[in-house]
Amino acid sequence: MQITVIRHLPTEWNKKTWLQGRQDIELSQVSEELLKGIEDNRKALQKLAPFDLVLASTLQRTHQTANLYGYKYEIEALLDELDFGPFEGVPKKKLIEKYREVWFENPRELVLGESIKNLEKRIVMFLDKYQKYTNILAFGHGSWIRAMISYAQYGDINQMNKIDVVNNACITLSIET
Repeated sequence: MQITVIRHLPTEWNKKTWLQGRQDIELSQVSEELLKGIEDNRKALQKLAPFDLVLASTLQRTHQTANLYGYKYEIEALLDELDFGPFEGVPKKKLIEKYREVWFENPRELVLGESIKNLEKRIVMFLDKYQKYTNILAFGHGSWIRAMISYAQYGDINQMNKIDVVNNACITLSIET
């Protein structure tokens, strides 16, 4: 399976480095620089097309991003961002200050609003659900995408917080199913 994931465009919370998680925050105004980034990504996507399926999470920031890219999509809850619980609406550095070593070295042991083990289960469920497709485009979120990259490269999600995925990143993964 080939899956191309695009992290949603920035929100005001992203700009403040606040964790959003399941909060349904809309995109901030799209700059000329971001529009150029979309255009550059579209050129890369044309080379990868056609896609068997285009998906977006249940959260509006992924819908808005997919719309700006010009894609019609199906909604998939398995793509939803990690639930950060009490850390939603809080700068990410506060979470890192509290859980630094576990956050980077063994995140599977953390339970925030959702356990990170559950995020890994959602990744596995996603791969099982869509294994019959060969080329998927998904609009998603930072933690989910980092977890997918870690799972694809290492077989688990424990490396996810050592990976950086910026807003509007377009990443293609080949995954054995």
